[in-house]
Amino acid sequence: MNKKYEFPKGFLWGTATAAHQVEGNNVNSDGWLVENVPGTSHAEPSGDACDHYHRYRSDIALLAELGFNTYRFSIEWARIEPEEGKFSRAILEHYRDMLRACHKHDITPIVTFHHFTSPRWLIASGGWESPATPDKFARYCERATQYLGDLIGAACTINEANIAALLMRFGFMPPLEQLHQVPWWLATARALEIAPEQLSPFQYVASPQAFDTIMTAHRLAVQAIKAGPGNFPVGITLALQDIQPVEGGEAFAEQMSKEINDIFLEKLQGDDFVGVQSYSRARCNAEGLLPPEDDVELTQMGYEFWPEALEATIRYAVAKTGLPVIVTENGIGTSADTRRIEYVRRALSGVVNCLNDGLDIRGYTYWSAFDNFEWSLGYRPTFGLIAVDRETQQRTVKPSARWLGAIARANSFEQQ
Repeated sequence: MNKKYEFPKGFLWGTATAAHQVEGNNVNSDGWLVENVPGTSHAEPSGDACDHYHRYRSDIALLAELGFNTYRFSIEWARIEPEEGKFSRAILEHYRDMLRACHKHDITPIVTFHHFTSPRWLIASGGWESPATPDKFARYCERATQYLGDLIGAACTINEANIAALLMRFGFMPPLEQLHQVPWWLATARALEIAPEQLSPFQYVASPQAFDTIMTAHRLAVQAIKAGPGNFPVGITLALQDIQPVEGGEAFAEQMSKEINDIFLEKLQGDDFVGVQSYSRARCNAEGLLPPEDDVELTQMGYEFWPEALEATIRYAVAKTGLPVIVTENGIGTSADTRRIEYVRRALSGVVNCLNDGLDIRGYTYWSAFDNFEWSLGYRPTFGLIAVDRETQQRTVKPSARWLGAIARANSFEQQ
């Protein structure tokens, strides 16, 4: 028997995007460089992406029409500060108009200040292993907040601060000494006129020095953002893993969790919230990580269809930090929209379980609003609630968007 659950008043219901993945032609960023160098690891370049840079007004209106009251998007540092110390008033005005469009449609904007991509000049001058980067990031956050802060509803300083630790530990990228020899890495270093070992793009820095740099950048950014106009919560988002031990794998699972989840979770005292981002689980025994079992359903990303990971990671984050939670990303890459609905239905059931146990969860934002550029995998994985024709940029609303939008509008959910 289904049971109807009423979410707390003011619960944030939304979708999420990242500037580089939807805007198009982010030419001053390291992401654009990496995807266009000879020997790139990317299946294809981002190009025009979803042309959200020009279509944001109609896109935001569409999200509101669907029933969402929140939109999480990132502003692009490489556009705002294309050369070190030179800030573009025109680009800041562009993002201010995005914020105005949100408010016009009664949508609370959640702004992410850094979502993976960085200015090329930053990477050429030491990137995310340089002790100078935190001050540069804070300066950018200060300038952006001065121009935008009065219209921001909530802010995330850095998206998935632990992404490099995750990619390294799960074997999605080689050890650093090997990474420094792959063709695209060498080509990127040559383009920036630096030595290969000096190259440190955000998604690929997994050294203790880099983690210290990122955490310091977050701390300084929080101070800079809170010193500006507006009064809104500020936090960070993390890619949290539901690591499940089997066959005596408890010690390995605990160590994995320390290296991936805890590395930043244990340092967030004083933040207003933690952004939980979760997609699947990882199983391990005493020897290490296990591949998905033969008979389980896999997503387009190759990992297990396991929406229950969201509940587990929310509980883990709250236990470690005591902070309120916003689910800043959760979703599935699939060509079968019925499976998207089933995934989100089960994920939301986990959110309801947490709320029933008294956990402070402020919102749920699905990843992603659109079928967009999925980094090295290009446009093959389709996470979006809204399809985008690659030739015409035409938007097509999927049934899952109507389904989730109706839940958002009603602020209630029938838990099965």
